[in-house]
Amino acid sequence: MTPAKTVEDGKGSHSGGCLCGGVRYRVRGALRDVIACHCTQCRRTSGHHAAMTSAASDDLLLTSSSTLSWYRSSATAERGFCRVCGSNLFWRPEGEGRTAITAGTLDQPTGIELVKHIFVGDKGDYYLIDDKLPHKVGW
Repeated sequence: MTPAKTVEDGKGSHSGGCLCGGVRYRVRGALRDVIACHCTQCRRTSGHHAAMTSAASDDLLLTSSSTLSWYRSSATAERGFCRVCGSNLFWRPEGEGRTAITAGTLDQPTGIELVKHIFVGDKGDYYLIDDKLPHKVGW
């Protein structure tokens, strides 16, 4: 997979980054509303479930990436994280032209909201999903 673009121009409609500041990004254009993924991989990388928004990969611009590492988590996707503070930042499926961004890494205000839960059959046994949002067994 090709790396995300790196820019220095500071333009964008949304910004965010990791806990230590080693990774900072801007997103130009619209963000998808947030989907909570309860799959096993997201639970393991986040410690609970992953609340992810998404943008076109071409709209994700890295302004600082000295601590960004990518991990091939499956045959078809990779995950971006900060190798210093451990922040879970991105999930990028191969060939789709989009990058999922962990919603908690965005600077506020985000202007987005949680709209559904996916892979609820894989959720941890220690919590309930008791909101009124749609619950999907898969994607």
